[in-house]
Amino acid sequence: MQKEVRLRWLFLANLLNNAGAAFMWPLTTVYMHNYLHQSLTFSGTVLFWMSLAMILGNYVGGRLFDRWRPYWTAILGVTVSTLTLATLIFWHSLWPYAIGLIVVGFGDGISMTVVNAYAATVTTKSNRYVFNMLYLALNVGVVIGTLLVGYLLDLGIDVVFMVTTACYIGLVVIVLSKFNINVAAIKPETEKTGRTPDTTTGAKRQLIWMICLLIFTVYLSYALWESLLSVHMTNLGIPFRRYSEVWTINGLLIIISQPLVTLFNERFKIGTQIGLGITLFALSFLGLVFARQYIDFIVIMVILTLGEVVGLPIVPAWIDDMAAVDQRGKYQGRFNMALSLGRAVGPLFGGMMVAQFSYTILFISVTLMMLVALAGVLIKAWQTHLLNG
Repeated sequence: MQKEVRLRWLFLANLLNNAGAAFMWPLTTVYMHNYLHQSLTFSGTVLFWMSLAMILGNYVGGRLFDRWRPYWTAILGVTVSTLTLATLIFWHSLWPYAIGLIVVGFGDGISMTVVNAYAATVTTKSNRYVFNMLYLALNVGVVIGTLLVGYLLDLGIDVVFMVTTACYIGLVVIVLSKFNINVAAIKPETEKTGRTPDTTTGAKRQLIWMICLLIFTVYLSYALWESLLSVHMTNLGIPFRRYSEVWTINGLLIIISQPLVTLFNERFKIGTQIGLGITLFALSFLGLVFARQYIDFIVIMVILTLGEVVGLPIVPAWIDDMAAVDQRGKYQGRFNMALSLGRAVGPLFGGMMVAQFSYTILFISVTLMMLVALAGVLIKAWQTHLLNG
């Protein structure tokens, strides 16, 4: 039996998972507001609960991967999402749709963590290369999903769910046929006798928690682009279609910038690379304070995307370098929980900050949050000689 899932299957699984998920995120607000006649607050609340369910899925997926059977954990995640979406093809009134989204969030949370944990078992490529390819797959999937959903919705909501379900069925086929590997062969023998203590050193555990806090601030900030920036840009007189075009630029830049990522992977320590990328990412939000024209937002998105591709894809690889072999699922789960929590809190935090203060204060506050969290991570990594895992 194979000891690892081949990278091409992990890439395709992540692409299909995120293409399917990308149909749901932009669809929710439009469908609930324009078709089901619900308030934007209600749709935002549903997305918040979907994110919380995803966090629970991240946790469950990590625990089951380490302590149960990785293959059956993968099957559980994709089955929950696929069956729920298939149900929504025929039954998509308000409450079935809202509850269905939350259930899909739970299933996707399991799948996200399981794919990352499987990626950590790949030994034929460096883990920096593996996780960068997963990040590329994620963004290709998002570009495909967000581009298609606008056209598919004109054909009917049931067509959207049929295509989304087809993506997940493809994911099920890959999991069933390619994920049944002998993960236990690379784990310590003591794990087979029952629960084992976490052998990850204290310094590494502390640094992983600090990295998770950093990722929370990063994705809290990123969620502002997915929620409040559309309102902010239209308030400045910029058409909504221009906002959509900015995301197309983001996806294309991520795809074509891979030679730059390879260059950084070869020349920098992993902690240094993350530091450079996230600094650039954070400073782009400071630029939003001064943005007034459409071209300003284009330039800021280019800066943000360059920081993103340099600094974010290899964060799971850094965590994987530090985690004990038999604790990979747990720590990848924590990473995904931090990411999902940031996405859940971001729109709520942004809305409250704008209501109480202003967009300027919001953009300055998230910039400072990210830079302070990053400084803490880099100082800790330097003190403990863990800049390279």
